[in-house]
Amino acid sequence: MAEKLFLEIVTPQKAIVSEEVEIVVAPGSEGEFGALKGHTTFLTSLKIGTLRYRDASGKERYLFVNGGFAEVLPDKVTILAESAEYRQDIDVERATKAKERAQKRLAAKAADTDLVRAEVALKRALHRLRIKGTK
Repeated sequence: MAEKLFLEIVTPQKAIVSEEVEIVVAPGSEGEFGALKGHTTFLTSLKIGTLRYRDASGKERYLFVNGGFAEVLPDKVTILAESAEYRQDIDVERATKAKERAQKRLAAKAADTDLVRAEVALKRALHRLRIKGTK
């Protein structure tokens, strides 16, 4: 049986996860990283992507994370995310509409359109749909 580490995922609105886990894999700004009990301490920013972990019972869990920071300690991983949602909580209809809105804004290339914001919105929507298994 694998040794456990404590995972905490917090957003400005609420605590999402607070439990012992076997492994955490997260989308670091410099690439995906994994952490097990006893990992070297480090701090990194997160990019938009999928965070996954194996809970104490061995079940794989998936969350969408919208950037933030991760602190990895030998016995604990703390994720401070701008937002996070479990795969089962993602609203496919809402994500699909967000994707379509962002694509229209990017295609129109209007002078008053914030292209960076539209690109980020598209990226968030695509990741949510990817986690749900739709594209």
